[in-house]
Amino acid sequence: MFTGLIAELGKVEDLRREQNSYRLTIAAQTIPPLLKIGESVCCNGACLTVTKFDSQRFTVDVMPETARRTTIGSLKKGDRINLERTLHVGDGLDGHIVSGHVDGVGTIVKIRPEGIAKVTTISCSPELLRGMVTKGSIAIDGISLTITEVTDTTFSVSLIPLTVQFTTLGFKKTGDKVNLETDILGKYVERMLETRKSGGLTKATLFENGFM
Repeated sequence: MFTGLIAELGKVEDLRREQNSYRLTIAAQTIPPLLKIGESVCCNGACLTVTKFDSQRFTVDVMPETARRTTIGSLKKGDRINLERTLHVGDGLDGHIVSGHVDGVGTIVKIRPEGIAKVTTISCSPELLRGMVTKGSIAIDGISLTITEVTDTTFSVSLIPLTVQFTTLGFKKTGDKVNLETDILGKYVERMLETRKSGGLTKATLFENGFM
């Protein structure tokens, strides 16, 4: 589990394809010395498991499902990447609950300045848009952000200067792809509403969905 608060911008040192999967090595300064084998790191929004590390880099394996659903497989050597370690007991939850399970990929269609902010508009599938609401939370490449507008085909977020400076969204441009994870609480609400339409809430459906 993560918060969507980026701890560090890493750099892709190596991306090696192995059949349908990838082995990704990321160079960073502050995160690698804190890691251990088997720990999860959120890499551009995708939860990946550390298989090797030293004081300046770490390696993760990317399975076919992750490569299909995210932008990880299209990374190139030298690309910057958002990094966050897992949330530990006692840590503050300053962003929102992020699982690191990417729901899909969006495309940046517009970037415009608004005062000190940079408003970024992203297109994505109707299935993803159904889980979004204005003022709700969204993780874009692992960054916890607040949605400012939702339309039939797009949604928008407003980036403060700190986000522009310290995350990959600061140098993304129109046409670039980004990983998206909708709010997990919204997913549960949507699921329960679907169940309600198909027959109402019962003790059995509450048990089936983990509420009992």
